[in-house]
Amino acid sequence: MSGKVLQGQSFNLLRGDGCSTIKGENKISRRFLPWQRAESNSSPRLKLVALASTSSVSGSGAEYSEGLLDVRKKEKKRTVAGIDQDELLDPALLADPDSRFCEFKGVHIHHKVYDVASQAHDPSETASHAQLPHIPMILLHGFGASVFSWSRVMKRLAGLTGSRILAFDRPAFGLTSRVNAVELSSRSKDEKPLNPYSMAFSVLATLYFIDFLASDRAILVGHSAGCLVAVNTYFDAPERVAALILVAPAIVAPYFSRRGNKGSDLGRENKKEEKPSGLDAAGNPFSTIFKFLSQTVNYISEMIVQMVKGMGGMLSTLYKKLLSTFLRSAFAVMLVRMVIDKFGIAAIRNAWHDPNKVNEHVLHGYKKPLRSKYWDRALLEYTTAMLLDADSESKPPLAERLHEVSCPVLIVTGDNDRLVPSWNAERLAQALPGSCLEVIKQCGHLPHEEKVEEFVSAVEKFLQRALGGSQEQQILRGVS
Repeated sequence: MSGKVLQGQSFNLLRGDGCSTIKGENKISRRFLPWQRAESNSSPRLKLVALASTSSVSGSGAEYSEGLLDVRKKEKKRTVAGIDQDELLDPALLADPDSRFCEFKGVHIHHKVYDVASQAHDPSETASHAQLPHIPMILLHGFGASVFSWSRVMKRLAGLTGSRILAFDRPAFGLTSRVNAVELSSRSKDEKPLNPYSMAFSVLATLYFIDFLASDRAILVGHSAGCLVAVNTYFDAPERVAALILVAPAIVAPYFSRRGNKGSDLGRENKKEEKPSGLDAAGNPFSTIFKFLSQTVNYISEMIVQMVKGMGGMLSTLYKKLLSTFLRSAFAVMLVRMVIDKFGIAAIRNAWHDPNKVNEHVLHGYKKPLRSKYWDRALLEYTTAMLLDADSESKPPLAERLHEVSCPVLIVTGDNDRLVPSWNAERLAQALPGSCLEVIKQCGHLPHEEKVEEFVSAVEKFLQRALGGSQEQQILRGVS
């Protein structure tokens, strides 16, 4: 790059900062003399422009102009929660030493396995909980989390049963590959290709990992939105689920209305005893007109309802297309980046009872997936799949099916959960027959991260009570 061109570039920058186009080196120098005398009151950017311009006049413009261009490039860098979005990597390149990947239906799923039998150096570690059956556990993280969320309890949970523990990242989260759902479905030979970001995919992936662990069934441990995956997996294959452990479950509990309300009965009795008013009396002309208008309104309303029912399918399809188009737009990508950048770290801290305990290690673990390519588009694909889930429309709402769960259930919640309040967990425990509720004091939305000892203790007591006398345990005792 010649010195003449560099001087021209500095010249353009000057014009962009309010200086007129003046040819001639002396005039440019005189233009900057007032700025140089008032350097203490100038902005750093203004000083740099002035320095670069005067230096180009003195013959060393190349060095300063290149430095100026570097500064401008840095200013244009896009960051989300401090992560440079211009230097994103393939998720596999961000893997930890103990990371594993497997391909399932075109998606490379990141997972980790802890096997207490192969990794314990002390034989007593595997024998300390011999009273519990050797049933593996599968850990299902919540929205915005990943395998990292279970890192503090995986070894401890494996020690409870002496079996293997597996945690995996669902599509759109962690280090699982971010696939294009539209392209994947176009390559699929199935008539109805499975959306990798759908609930159905997560359920099948969970069942796949039960087979992966060479087990007939497993204990499913879900956190927050991961509880939805756990419960849906139970309804899909109840014989494969030995027990459910729901941590801060993001499942809307049904509202229990009090039956036999005397007040309502009295109200009905009062209505029966009420005498007709003057307007209802026979022969009243206002009553006749009112009845006619009422019947007419009812007739018109019924016609409108029938029309809406007929248009329902068309309106629903149009709504889905518009929503899908918006969530896959460049504007939606920009919006999700802005939201994560502005509220992401605050949301992590808000999930803890004591935000001061959220250290840099925790923040790094949650922000790491933001370094993956297409993390923003995948998050929007996941949101689209959840909002437009066609399978859920053909099934009864989950809240109406909870009474059908027959396996042992433990619900763990923090008394200071700001995201999913503990009272919802209490209602959920009432809806699930025979379930156990454990409320951990001074704890937020992440009991397995914030209160490890209390969480593991609650799980241990539950497993001893629910599975300690199971058929597997009787066989184990017979062998020993």
